[in-house]
Amino acid sequence: MNQWRSCVVEMIIDIILMLMPLISIIFYKYNNYSSFASGIIAMFLLLFIKNSENIFLIDSTSRIFIFMILAIYTASSIYGTKYIKKYASFISYNTYFLLNSLFAFTMLFTVMINNYGFMWVGIEGTTISSALMVITEGTETAKEATWRYIIIVSAGISIAFIAIILIYYSFHTLTVSLIINENKKSILIALAVALSLIGFGTKAGIFPMHSWLPDAHSEAPAPTSAMFSGVLLPVALYVVYRIYEIDRLRMLFIIFSITSMGFAAIFLSYQTRYKRMFAYSTMENMSMALLGIALGGYAFLGAIILLLAHSFGKAGAFFSSGNILYYSDKKSIFDINSIYKNNKVLGISLLLSSLAVTGTPPFGTFIGEFLIIYGIFKSGLWYLAIPVIIFIFMAFVSINMNVTGMMLGDENHDIKIPKIMLYTSLIMPVISLIIGLYLVVYHEIL
Repeated sequence: MNQWRSCVVEMIIDIILMLMPLISIIFYKYNNYSSFASGIIAMFLLLFIKNSENIFLIDSTSRIFIFMILAIYTASSIYGTKYIKKYASFISYNTYFLLNSLFAFTMLFTVMINNYGFMWVGIEGTTISSALMVITEGTETAKEATWRYIIIVSAGISIAFIAIILIYYSFHTLTVSLIINENKKSILIALAVALSLIGFGTKAGIFPMHSWLPDAHSEAPAPTSAMFSGVLLPVALYVVYRIYEIDRLRMLFIIFSITSMGFAAIFLSYQTRYKRMFAYSTMENMSMALLGIALGGYAFLGAIILLLAHSFGKAGAFFSSGNILYYSDKKSIFDINSIYKNNKVLGISLLLSSLAVTGTPPFGTFIGEFLIIYGIFKSGLWYLAIPVIIFIFMAFVSINMNVTGMMLGDENHDIKIPKIMLYTSLIMPVISLIIGLYLVVYHEIL
């Protein structure tokens, strides 16, 4: 009886945590503040949820993703209080925060639910809730980016739906915990896993279904771009991982990940807009994480660390990008200079974010990438390390050269940015740095 009561209490806590963003919508008129409050409360509740395999699948992996979603949702809510006031046009200020809360709920639902079918529903829900956020400014380019986002992602989700049907046909259930423990193999199951890589991989920005990513990220408001890169793409990758557990098609996943990483590195080499540049950086990071998932072992641990550190670093990068756009109204890399001279906080946040997303030691992203490369050698696939290191180096040089050009110079600019936006953008990459230092000092990973 006591055990039954304990299970009920745990389930209630899980449900309340998942619903916290929706609860904030009740306070519609003051939604910007309630979004922040709901994120803080949900992170507090996260301390009390326990591992379970009932209607929810809570384990060490999903717990990390829940934390990532709540942290970036909270930071985006804080940052957006000032930023969205300036750019809300097509949708109103309050409507934006309503959609932002709905967006966070759909992601929490996806990583917590113990059912592949409902995971698919959750991923589809993220599209519905986030599409209008891309078009916040109401420009023609934003409208075009939104349509591209909806059409391409919907095509990918349709492919993923076929994968879900094949999984149900093969197992007669969609309960994740039951299926991954059954260890059943067949051609249909392998086909389902392959289709899920293409279908859900579309939402994760994996080549060749990635083309929506730079458009949506570059045209969306900065806090939305932070949510996209920081947590939406990792959430889609989480679903890919859960389906990969059914049948580990390692070589297929490795081929897709390295190919995607290579194209991302090439795309980064000729970018002229800073938000598109950071969008392609996300594509490179997600591809690297997919490689870690495919290899397993140390590489899988590296993928989780990479995704966690990336979520904060990339949020900082897009917050810093939003700060630049806020004062300059310019999107081209070559139109921006002298940032550090005119605003040292902005300059430092941009530099730290750039170093974080490019895997510079001792940031957490470096630890993740190091473990993935170590995992390559442990798997006996040492020859894969050569292209991976080359692609990482290409991305590092492309991004940091552009950021250096934006920071240096002697021109005087009038940079007026609300302090809450400046310091939120600074805190994010610092957290990514703390993750790396913590792993090195307390866990002696290196």
